[in-house]
Parts: sequence; C-alpha cells; structure tokens
Amino acid sequence: MEDKGTLWLPEAASTVAGEIDGLFYFVYWVSVVLFVLVVGVMVYFAVKYRRRSQADRPSPVHESKLMEAAWIVVPTILVLVVFTWGFKAFLKLEVAPPGAYEVRVYAQKWSWRFEYPNGATSSDLHVPVGRPIRLKMSSADVLHSFFVPAFRVKQDVLPNRYTSVWFEATRQDTFQVYCTEYCGTSHSGMLAKVVVQSQDEFNNFLAEGMVDPDAPPAERGALLYTQLGCNACHNVDGAAGGIGPTFQGLYGKQEPLSDGSTVEVDDNYLRESILEPNAKIVQGYGPVMPAAYTNLSEEELNALIAFIQEQQ
Repeated sequence: MEDKGTLWLPEAASTVAGEIDGLFYFVYWVSVVLFVLVVGVMVYFAVKYRRRSQADRPSPVHESKLMEAAWIVVPTILVLVVFTWGFKAFLKLEVAPPGAYEVRVYAQKWSWRFEYPNGATSSDLHVPVGRPIRLKMSSADVLHSFFVPAFRVKQDVLPNRYTSVWFEATRQDTFQVYCTEYCGTSHSGMLAKVVVQSQDEFNNFLAEGMVDPDAPPAERGALLYTQLGCNACHNVDGAAGGIGPTFQGLYGKQEPLSDGSTVEVDDNYLRESILEPNAKIVQGYGPVMPAAYTNLSEEELNALIAFIQEQQ
C-alpha cells in the first residue's frame, strides 16, 4: 500500500524511513506531553496562588528533593533514549550493506550527474527497487547537499573529498532530489529525480545510457547536454529569461558582450566559453557559469559544439 505521508512528514519509500520517522514522532510526542504538562502546571499555579487582596502574603516555599531529582533524572533518561536511538539510526545510514550497488554522484552549479559502473551517465538517478544503493559523491565547485525526503536521506556533497550515503527503495515510483545547501544563483533549480524501476527496466536503462562512440557528434552532444547539466541554464527553445543564453540560433550569431564589443559565435568561441566561461561575458548575463567543464575530453567538446551548431 502506497504511503502518502502525514501532516508532518512526506511519503516514506525506503527501508530506513520507518526508523527515522519513529524517532521523529517520539521526540514530537514527548515534546507535546512536556509542553502541555508545563503550561498546565503554570496555569494551575497562577490560578491557585493568585493574590486575592493587598493583605495576601506568599507562603514560604520549601524545596522538594524528590521533585528536584525528578526533573534531573527524567530529562536525562529522555536525552539518553534520543541519543541512543539517533546514533543507531545515524550509523545505519552511514554504513551501506555489503554488496550495495554503487553509483557515482557529481554535483556542480547547478545540476546533478550520476555515473553507473558500466559507464552510463544520466541527469536523473535510476535505481532498481529492493536493492541497496550506495552513492559516492563529490562536488566540482562549492558545497552542495543531496536530499531525498521520501527516503529520509541527506548528505553534504563537498569539493576535494568524497562523501557517501545509501538507501534501498521499497517501491517503484519517481521521487524528488533537492540540493539543501545554498550554492548560488540557481540553487532552487538544482533538482533531479530518483526513478525507481524493476531490475529489468533498470538493465534496459543502463544499456540505453551508454554513449555510442560511433554515433554522430551532434547525437552524442545531445546526450551530454542533459548528462552534464547544460540544460539547467541553457535552453534550446529560444525562451528568454534563462540563466545563460539560449542555444537556439546561437551558432553564427554576432553576440554582444558585457564590455560593449561583439563576437561571432563560432567553434573557437564556444570552446573558449566552455573551458573558460568568464573570459567573455554575454551582455545581460552574469559571470555565473561554473568552471566545472575544464576536464572535458576533445571528443566531448566537439560533440557539444556540434549539438549547439544544430540548434537553428
């Protein structure tokens, strides 16, 4: 039966979600009980011991050792319960089961790229249902954070080092991925999907996701356009208002630059703009393109340029 979530939590679709939710509701209901108890006692005392006349004088208050011990012992027990429960859940999230399927995750402003053991890559994460998935993650520029609410997993993605997290999806569906560390202009648009499939569907996806080295450059460039996250900033339909210039009709155009000069959009200009994005800034746009594409191979550069050239 599909979990639709509750008032406080989204749907749960992973093997660890139940444990995380249990801890959340334990803390929630303990907080509710303590809040009602404390406020209730405050109201009771305010009414019972209110000053009724000018002649009223408060009676001496004597300490209660039992009460003092209770408000030390009870919170200590609750803190220990929450710590133990939370630490066990933390360790469970940090240590993937043996034999987990590993996917490499590359984050950059402002897109995700997922690479599978057979070399296939995608801009959305595809996984088989009922199988532990370990994500090995790194960032090409700044701090990002990988968060899937339905799986109750969240992990920072850092430059210059690897972090990891794992999950096991319990049903086939599509779930939202967010970046939850502010990373610049299009932070809110740094989204992806987790597509949970049957094992057969996943195997077909892996086979289709391989880049055919014999395919025409423009065809390989179209695949790279989504895999590398170029579509997060550059559209191909001519729509205005994007973070970067549209690719439609770009090749061969005289492009005005922010310094008042113009440049012809040819192969050399596109190559320079990919490898050194801040060398020439197009008028009306900011220097926000990340320098995360300097490691592209010659074949990949040629494929992307061929793809842009075809967008007429």
